[in-house]
Amino acid sequence: MNRISELKKYIAPTREKLLAHPLYAKIQSLQDVQTFSRFHVFAVWDFMSLLKSLQNHLTCTTIPWQPKGSANTRFLINEIVTGEESDVDAFGKRISHFELYLQAMEQMGANQKEIQLLMNLLSQGLPVTQALDRMILPVGVRDFLNFTFDIIQEPIHIQAAVFSFGREDLIPDMFMELLLEIANLHPEKLKGIIYYLQRHIEVDGGHHSHLAMEMVAELCGDDNEKWKEASVAAIMGLEKRIQLWDAILDLI
Repeated sequence: MNRISELKKYIAPTREKLLAHPLYAKIQSLQDVQTFSRFHVFAVWDFMSLLKSLQNHLTCTTIPWQPKGSANTRFLINEIVTGEESDVDAFGKRISHFELYLQAMEQMGANQKEIQLLMNLLSQGLPVTQALDRMILPVGVRDFLNFTFDIIQEPIHIQAAVFSFGREDLIPDMFMELLLEIANLHPEKLKGIIYYLQRHIEVDGGHHSHLAMEMVAELCGDDNEKWKEASVAAIMGLEKRIQLWDAILDLI
């Protein structure tokens, strides 16, 4: 795991820039949280798509079944998929993190028209790129999504690096403190998003984050070129998240 430590050190300045983004401090009202969730939901959704791409590459998802890759990477990705696709809500009911987020948006009264339009277009069989072309989205949101689906076409170690270091464990304590203060004023509207974020920190930023890093180490092995590519991809993933935050900040 020394190579993981080196990668984390390499991306640290960009990661710190993201964690210190002015968007967090700008969210000071229920309306701000609604605006944030209206477009942050796309990052929750495309995270699931990146996750399923990893599962498709690292495990056998076709019939007839055949052993694929190493049993260790199969375990790592399947463990993450189980948690993301079938976690539990505040009442112990099984639910995906994306559906949990949509419930939180509905509870707080956030506008869901963009994400619901995307889901409707995809359900009609449109490819993601064509569906996005039919939508009106802030440039930073559109670029963020296009980057994700471009990455899904890249080699698996690059996908894993973006998944592990560009998407996990990126909620600073200060942001949670601000949300809790707002939630004190609107407890019935924001209890869902608070539960989602606390669950995200507990599961994604903890257990899943460690599994994902182990997956990157397994996929890169002793290949110096793969480690270099993974590091560059992780930086790009963080930069795209910063651009997404910039876009949401402009709207707020």
